[in-house]
Amino acid sequence: DVQLVESGGGQVQPGGSLKLSCTASGSMYSRYCMGWFRHVSGKEREGLAVIRSTDGHTHHDDSVKGRFVLAQDNTKKMLSLQLSGLKPEDSAMYYCAAYLLRSPLYVCSLEWEDFDDWGQGTQVTVS
Repeated sequence: DVQLVESGGGQVQPGGSLKLSCTASGSMYSRYCMGWFRHVSGKEREGLAVIRSTDGHTHHDDSVKGRFVLAQDNTKKMLSLQLSGLKPEDSAMYYCAAYLLRSPLYVCSLEWEDFDDWGQGTQVTVS
């Protein structure tokens, strides 16, 4: 099993920055897609950014491109999401998630239904 634990959330003023971290432990897949989502109650979970473990290729959703940056450390056990230029509408619970990448050539999804392993989330409040 894969365990994912997020940290780094908090309250920040509009225009501010935060860095979220996700630490992976347990039996991680040999190749995987790992990404960040956010969820506001009453709305669908929104995919923000994802990384493919085989080559480090990242994809950021257009809604956050230029403001949020996903990165992974060299050990591949920690995934971060740097949030900048935060707006009140960025307030949400932020989740880290992962799924097995069945082929190294596949493009990683940003659809939450494709992800099998989830952390508990970390709250970001912009006000």
